[in-house]
Amino acid sequence: MPLFIVALGIIVLLILIMKWNIHTFISLIIVAFLIALSLGMPLKNIVASIESGMGGTLGSIAFVFGLGAILGKLIANAGGAQRIAITLIEKFGEKQIQWAVVIASFILGIALFFEVGLVLLIPIVYQIAKQTKVSFLSLGLPMVAALSVTHGFLPPHPGPTVIAQEYNANIGMVLLYGIIVAIPTTFISGPFFARFAKKWAPTAFDKLESGSLAEIGEAKQFKLEETPGFGISAFTALFPVLLMMLSTIISLFQGDKSGFIFNFFTMVGSPTTVMLLSVLLAIYTMGLARNIPMKELMSAAESSIRSIAMMLLIIGAGGALKQVLIDGGVGDYVAILFDGSSISPIILAWLIAAVLRIAQGSATVAALTTAGLVIPLMAGSDVNLALMVLATGAGSLIASHVNDTGFWIIKESFGLTIKETFLTWTMLETVISVSGLAFILLLNIFV
Repeated sequence: MPLFIVALGIIVLLILIMKWNIHTFISLIIVAFLIALSLGMPLKNIVASIESGMGGTLGSIAFVFGLGAILGKLIANAGGAQRIAITLIEKFGEKQIQWAVVIASFILGIALFFEVGLVLLIPIVYQIAKQTKVSFLSLGLPMVAALSVTHGFLPPHPGPTVIAQEYNANIGMVLLYGIIVAIPTTFISGPFFARFAKKWAPTAFDKLESGSLAEIGEAKQFKLEETPGFGISAFTALFPVLLMMLSTIISLFQGDKSGFIFNFFTMVGSPTTVMLLSVLLAIYTMGLARNIPMKELMSAAESSIRSIAMMLLIIGAGGALKQVLIDGGVGDYVAILFDGSSISPIILAWLIAAVLRIAQGSATVAALTTAGLVIPLMAGSDVNLALMVLATGAGSLIASHVNDTGFWIIKESFGLTIKETFLTWTMLETVISVSGLAFILLLNIFV
């Protein structure tokens, strides 16, 4: 019954948005209330659940998106994004630029949180698309594929790191096997999938208008000699990556986990701190060092925030819907369905995570709930723990749709309709999940 209620709620949401043209933000809140009532949640808890879902979601990403938008705007307005785009095109050539975007996104994605990677890369990829006169989405899909794969499979991202701790898996082996699985999965779900997506969602690739995050990269075009050098532009854009990598390395090798040095670099390496320091650096390198007045820099910062304001509300509403599903016990119901199953632990971990992900939206919740369910099933078996981590992560990525905040982030970032988002992003996440499982099972034969 709970799964039927969720399915019915999703249908109502699609009717509200696509048939009756009610704004996405309002529609999400309406459906969150309807599902909460239908699941039998106590009336006194419904508003609190919706508010905590919205607050919890925005609390974790509002700083990152806000500061990331400012950083992207400063780099774009100074001509730094244009310089990076032109240099990449010259190095790889226009025919190979898609692969350049994939490789760059994969490398950056290892260190960057998914949301941070989006706000940093979308303005630059948008500039590349303008320079090469190719579809923005044909470069954007491979980019988000690389970011999603690294987010789901590779430590130090939160999902695989926490799951590894739950399974008592060696984090080094998770990273090693994760890279082996992630590389072919990225190529399949990135450049190869984009070719097919263009056939069944041509309107998504023909769009002339840009989405919320792409608008950050819409700046006046400069003569190349007027732009900052490639070195300083790349350093400013990559500064969050470098800072997160430094923090991660120091944290891994720091013996005293309660000491000042560990706590200091944990704070510095958090996404909010990283983005704040990166913005301060960009104010100097992309602004003051180029004799741009502070008033002009702050005007650009303000305009960048305005461009993502509605997107943040929509993402928050998506988080509210997700929280209602969690508090309404949808995950617990799915857990009961798989209780006592005798399927192979690797396939079972993927399957449970996949069903939980589709039912309640959160990849992290799906992964952690799965860990609690399959740990007893692993007792006495010789299953590879690192591969169990990867299988759980792969399952938790499948079929991102309207109850996942990532769905709304991609929709608003690229200016897609709901149908186009289903045909591109939802399918992309499914390809990542299924192909990831295939490579995990193949690797299981040899390790």
